[in-house]
Amino acid sequence: MSLKVLKAGLLTSVQDLGRHGYQKYGVSVSGAMDTYALRIANLLVGNEKCESALEITLIGPTLTLNKNTLLAITGANLSPTINGNPVPMWRPVYLTQDCILEFGTCLSGCRAYLAIAGGYSVPKIMGSKSTYFKAGLGGFQGRAIKAGDIISLDPSPNLSSTLIQKFFKKSDDFMSTSWYFDSPYIAANSTSTITVRVLRGNQFDAFTNDSTRQFFTSSFQITPQSDRMGYRLSGVNLQLNKPLEMISEAIGPGIIQVPPDGNPIILLADRQTVGGYPQIAKIIAVDIPKVAQSSPGSKIDFQEISLNEAEKLYLIEEKKIEYFKKAIDFKCKRQTRAPLGEGLDNFM
Repeated sequence: MSLKVLKAGLLTSVQDLGRHGYQKYGVSVSGAMDTYALRIANLLVGNEKCESALEITLIGPTLTLNKNTLLAITGANLSPTINGNPVPMWRPVYLTQDCILEFGTCLSGCRAYLAIAGGYSVPKIMGSKSTYFKAGLGGFQGRAIKAGDIISLDPSPNLSSTLIQKFFKKSDDFMSTSWYFDSPYIAANSTSTITVRVLRGNQFDAFTNDSTRQFFTSSFQITPQSDRMGYRLSGVNLQLNKPLEMISEAIGPGIIQVPPDGNPIILLADRQTVGGYPQIAKIIAVDIPKVAQSSPGSKIDFQEISLNEAEKLYLIEEKKIEYFKKAIDFKCKRQTRAPLGEGLDNFM
């Protein structure tokens, strides 16, 4: 099993949950920008949630896919079609014929995720299939996919076969289930303003009172000078009380650094491993996907919450994902084809 790339799109790459444990050697974590969408896509096709998927940015590729492929598309709505027919998102889709998967107009969000049962057959480097562009590391030959590429797929897991047997009995070119995961709100592009919750950063108190006040009361805009490494923001110029000499320190996803020009930078998947700019805030884990799904031109309002609130929100999200996984497992183990009851229906 494999897929062939007919058109590359803007930026499409193989990503998983990242390359962890190597930052001390200067190796970036990388991985999906929206890990929530990637995990759900994998669960929908019976994969482990950490399996690889294609991350598709703004303008999607055109792909040929083999019959008997089980796939799911989550994240941004890039108007996907199979053989010219709209494809429903956030649910399993099964191909009974060789098909062409194409993406069109971006209706909402910034990044879509295409998971296929079994995942993409690319080498694991340092425990991850993720593409790190700056080092030419991982993914498909260490780069974004391009026209003519043929990407092999790994064998489908047993759960994927069970999903196919349970829910797909017709003979159309492709079919999808009636049930689906209730997708999170993903803002439309450019004109949208999102509210992002944050914790105070390590150097929050080093900024002037006026800067910290305006950080929470003013809107910032994502500039075109943004990428997978970080989103550069424009807006209020943030200033320190006095010049600050810092020793570089470890950084994580969602940290908001402020360089000398006063314009904040949100560090994301391909961030460097250490940083020496003062940190005014850190975006909570559950809101990082909101940022990842925002494109240049979108506006961000920051809202402070407590660490206790952030932990509660994280646990709620993780429990929801785990419950969804168990609901799929439960439904696949049932011997009847009765209408969906308690479990998957809760995600509709």
